Amino acid sequence: MISSYFTLLIILLIIFVYTENTVARTKPYPKSKSSIDDYFADKGRPLQQTREYDAQFWMNRGLSDLRRRLKELENPIVGRAKNIVFFLGDGMSIATVTAARVHMEQSSGSAFPDGNASLTFENFPYTGLVRTYCVDKQVADSACSSTAYMTGVKANSGTVGVSGAVRENDCKASLDSKNQVDSILRWAQMAGKSTGIVTTTRVTHASPAGGYAHSANRGWESSAPDDCLDIAQQLVTQSPGIELDVILGGGRQEFLPKNMNGNREDGRDLIAEWKVRMMKNHRIYEYVKNKTELSDVNLKDVDKLLGLFSMSHMSYTGTKEVERDEPSLSEMTMAAIEVLRKNENGYVLFVEGGRIDHAHHQNLAHMALSETIAFSRAVDVADTVTDPEDTLIVVTSDHSHTMTINGYPSRGDKIVERVDRGGESYSILSYANGPSAKFHKYQKQPSKYGDKFDIYPSLVPMPLETHGGEDVAVWARGPWAHLFVGSFEQNVLPLIMSYASCIGPSKGKCSDR
Repeated sequence: MISSYFTLLIILLIIFVYTENTVARTKPYPKSKSSIDDYFADKGRPLQQTREYDAQFWMNRGLSDLRRRLKELENPIVGRAKNIVFFLGDGMSIATVTAARVHMEQSSGSAFPDGNASLTFENFPYTGLVRTYCVDKQVADSACSSTAYMTGVKANSGTVGVSGAVRENDCKASLDSKNQVDSILRWAQMAGKSTGIVTTTRVTHASPAGGYAHSANRGWESSAPDDCLDIAQQLVTQSPGIELDVILGGGRQEFLPKNMNGNREDGRDLIAEWKVRMMKNHRIYEYVKNKTELSDVNLKDVDKLLGLFSMSHMSYTGTKEVERDEPSLSEMTMAAIEVLRKNENGYVLFVEGGRIDHAHHQNLAHMALSETIAFSRAVDVADTVTDPEDTLIVVTSDHSHTMTINGYPSRGDKIVERVDRGGESYSILSYANGPSAKFHKYQKQPSKYGDKFDIYPSLVPMPLETHGGEDVAVWARGPWAHLFVGSFEQNVLPLIMSYASCIGPSKGKCSDR
């Protein structure tokens, strides 16, 4: 009797399990977002990720993106670009952009992004790839690349504003006018436009210097051999530097003599000389040294604005120095646009997020991502206050770096931290080379990253991490932005911009616009 009872119980249990499995297999998959969330909530999975299990979610999102792209292709903006804002993320490799986007999303509490969060410029309609090599080097430095994207001419490593006929340190060759090349800032000035540079580095550093200087050595910032002028002198005494309407960044030491805690050995105070020139030319000018002074300037009345906010490079984003004394890149960008936009002929503004590069050189991956996010905020400022119908915005980088995104981390793993897999611990972000290689060889690596100044692992010991040689991306919106697509040489960038604005090499070739 008991045996028959247990036999019947087992049979009923088998029938119950079979019935449940059959129902589960035939039960329709939930279609609406709410029902999907409820479905997976019962199984303890993150609600934010539940939509990604639904094939229709990906189809809908992909088709929405396709429709947007088709609409943009149907109506490219082909009018004349009255204004150009050219953004340069120094060292902002594609891996840096990806990691910064993920870090931004995770910092906002979104472990599983829904695809709508991007760096500002990633939402621009047109994207291309840029080849960054120098005339003499496979991997570019910031000087030869600056010459390419500012002047339309590729150059040798270490040189700015001169052709490939000038080798590094060849002062005599750099003085030959046929070896000197004009930049897009000069083209704009010749067309009656206002011009400016904004950077978080020294304003005499390689990237901005390509816009106004001709030098056989990027390091000749406050002194130069023979008859060559140092870069700071060229900025405040020679065209196109002296014609710039806005100069904002760091580097006071390059303009001041030794007895004023500067680097100049000629005893000259170039800041004072700049002020005298402004007064002689009857210009309404302001010179500012900190964030408070900048905020006190009546930007609507100023013709010329010089701001040098630090002795050398400006501070990293989020440090106490920035909070106390220095304006952000976004604030400097807004101030520059306010001054420049008064010109009815338009303007060309160069804006550099220069400390992305410096963080990478020190294997400070977390800081590099923070600098990239701050750079994106500056792009957002320009995108918000300008009209795509008359303002071309171009965002690119000068070169790459050796940082990579490693392993197979889960979507929920913080990209700036370490992960443990199968008893092995590794950093998601690491470098091919750099100063941390020696540090990590003899000392135990931190069990968990997270601080902006954490040093990330590298393989080959180097005093500073090096640049990378792969292509970088370019993003664009506004008049003729659709030309910034495909794969092309870095020196093509200013030529497209000149065509969009009918200046420089394209002057007189835009009668239909």
